[in-house]
Amino acid sequence: MRRLLLVAATAITAALAATAGAALSQDAKMSFFVTSVGSGKGADLGGLKGADAHCASLAEAAGVTGKTWHAYLSSSAEDARDRIGKGPWFNAKGEKIADDVASLHSDANSISKQTALTEKGEVVNGRGDKPNRHDVLTGSKPDGTKIADQTCGDWTMSGAEGAAMTGHHDRAGLDESAAAKSWNSSHASRGGCSQEALRGTGGDGLFYCFAVE
Repeated sequence: MRRLLLVAATAITAALAATAGAALSQDAKMSFFVTSVGSGKGADLGGLKGADAHCASLAEAAGVTGKTWHAYLSSSAEDARDRIGKGPWFNAKGEKIADDVASLHSDANSISKQTALTEKGEVVNGRGDKPNRHDVLTGSKPDGTKIADQTCGDWTMSGAEGAAMTGHHDRAGLDESAAAKSWNSSHASRGGCSQEALRGTGGDGLFYCFAVE
């Protein structure tokens, strides 16, 4: 009996340690990530409010609590650059992404395939990977301001109509142009706002999340 109790206690201790390790795997400073999953409904994120809630839910599930999260998405009424606070922002490994809004929208940011991690600290598939998931929804110009008619109905559409501007989190595309290497304004989705349309151009309905503190 004593041996069984000891084995059980050891197993419980190991489980608790593993859970604690998972919770601590994300740096407490994390204030930027790419969503590990989208809404599952293409570009229909439930509007900006739904997208913000998705960011918060993923961050909390990863063990980062007590922060206000906003999606980096423009709409017909808002610019993505005005939604994300002042910075600085850090990924799940504590690596700095940018100091402020100005540096984020300049060559001074450090967004790349290696740093644009999910809330779990995982690398997102990029160009050359299968499946490619490097198209990240933004609805924005390179300076972070909105693009008319490229926000999939302010993130409420999931059918064959509409389009969404996307960026490449891995800074890679079909050529060496600035657009192909843009993290937030590379090209619009083709074939609508559905999950199938987004996947067809190299995406999965993912988007960027920033803590606004």
